Amino acid sequence: MKTILLITTLFLSTIGFARTVEVDVHGMTCAFCVDNLQKRFGKMDSVISVDVSLKNNKLMLVTKGDKPTVEMIKQSILDAGFTPVKVTETK
Repeated sequence: MKTILLITTLFLSTIGFARTVEVDVHGMTCAFCVDNLQKRFGKMDSVISVDVSLKNNKLMLVTKGDKPTVEMIKQSILDAGFTPVKVTETK
């Protein structure tokens, strides 16, 4: 999964359409938490890939352009019942 995410990120970043957003998420305790976030972000049209790590308490998104915004990402995490702590965005 991480290999696919890395290849997608590298390919799209070279043509200038992708960005990566990494969020430290507090409150995830089980596989259902991970599944909840993966489904929530996987349904968004502008999200290319989603990687959620329970071990590292991180959510990593590769998106097309600037959507969803950082505020939209934070709000979706809050709506899922978790707390977004630190957001790192790279283009």
